[in-house]
Amino acid sequence: MVQYHRLIVHHGRKEERFRVSVEEVGSLKKAKQKFLSYLFLSILSCCFIMSPYLFGFSTLSLLDSFIREDEALRSYEPVLAPLCSEVSNGTICCDRTGLRSDICIMKGDIRTDSASSSLFLFTSTSNTTNPQKIKPYTRKWETSVMDTVQELNLIPKHSNKSSDRVCDVYHDVPAVFFSTGGYTGNVYHEFNDGIIPLFITSQHYNKKVVFVIVEYHDWWEMKYGDIVTQLSDYPLVDFSGDSRTHCFKEATVGLRIHDELTVNSTLMSHGNNKTIVDFRNVLDRAYTHRIQSLVQEETETTTTTTTHDLKKNPKLVILSRNGSRAILNEDLLVKLAEETGFSVEVLRPDKRTEMAKIYRSMNTSDVMIGVHGAAMTHFLFLKPKTVFIQIVPLGTDWAAETYYGEPAKKLGLKYIGYKIMPQESSLYGEYGKDDPVIRDPDSLNDKGWEYTKKIYLQGQNVKLDLRRFRETLARSYDFSIRRRVREEVPDLFVS
Repeated sequence: MVQYHRLIVHHGRKEERFRVSVEEVGSLKKAKQKFLSYLFLSILSCCFIMSPYLFGFSTLSLLDSFIREDEALRSYEPVLAPLCSEVSNGTICCDRTGLRSDICIMKGDIRTDSASSSLFLFTSTSNTTNPQKIKPYTRKWETSVMDTVQELNLIPKHSNKSSDRVCDVYHDVPAVFFSTGGYTGNVYHEFNDGIIPLFITSQHYNKKVVFVIVEYHDWWEMKYGDIVTQLSDYPLVDFSGDSRTHCFKEATVGLRIHDELTVNSTLMSHGNNKTIVDFRNVLDRAYTHRIQSLVQEETETTTTTTTHDLKKNPKLVILSRNGSRAILNEDLLVKLAEETGFSVEVLRPDKRTEMAKIYRSMNTSDVMIGVHGAAMTHFLFLKPKTVFIQIVPLGTDWAAETYYGEPAKKLGLKYIGYKIMPQESSLYGEYGKDDPVIRDPDSLNDKGWEYTKKIYLQGQNVKLDLRRFRETLARSYDFSIRRRVREEVPDLFVS
């Protein structure tokens, strides 16, 4: 279950003070009107010169601070380059300005000590670099989960050859240290908090980098190994499970993160203008070989039929849910979609479902339908220009748009948010039309996460009004047909 903890910064007091400043300016303008007209220009000139004294330094600095703060908040994650783009040998540089994560960069003789959760930076001369502590996980602002994440000690140390830790494994490429603790186990958090930030942080190394995992899990490597091999040419290192001393000349501790399930090209370091489409291309390369093997494993008859159907009708995939937020009339939805003209596949992935199989289904589909939840993360597997229909239950509007709607648009998908009517929610029969649960979901959400989780996430199912939903299916079908025609037209001119 995705944890709905918003990043909210209040400007109330500063806005109020700023309004007072504007009123002061207004009163000064009225006073100026009393002066003779032929002195107006000279007085105006004096005002420019004397403005710090007329308006007060505090007012001007407040305005400047307000503007700068507003500019900084346009992105969740500030550009790292000004702080740690240049790191001297034998030093540690930490950027703690980001709201989502801290980043520390070490250069020099770096040696691991898993027993003490430490990275030692050995220097031959006295060093003024201070020791640092960091939790290499990308939900810095969420205290409850960060309390569960293992902390690393970054310790500068004067070299004494006789007592220095001996290198058991020497690496001639840099390292990136990150945690797979926290909310790992939820597919949304695995991509948003881990895989995509790993892509962002490691791109400039061009696969010449070693990934060192804090709170390592075997299943995580099995699940995401195909992606990891597209980002690094080297085996993963289990920080806690490998007691050997690993030595590096450079290390990045922590991951950079931009926003929900996306890559912001303007924030990429080292002149790297990658986007979320480039990340999806990594997924394509990661799963191609395995998908080819899956195709070979199928019988020739099944493969031929599937290929024929895909060419004949647009393919629609329904991501089915068990338990809460299930589509109660899913069988009728399948029938309606087929009557509309789609070839329909109902996909029921669980934690044991191979990622390559899910990717194959999504990558060959024209439309994906699912009810808001972590499984919507699989929109990343859709090809750009295909359709993503997210069914939005009561009380989940903000989360659905923020976590999946906006990111889907950035990937280039045709996103449709289908907000259900109260009568389409199972809560309608339970609470009645006049209850705040139905009439005013925001008032319940404002009470806190526990209310949202219990009522709208764990306690709600959906029964679609198929007469209403028919229009969404028809629009999606027409869009898919037009897209296929546009893509096939160029082929007509190829001899």
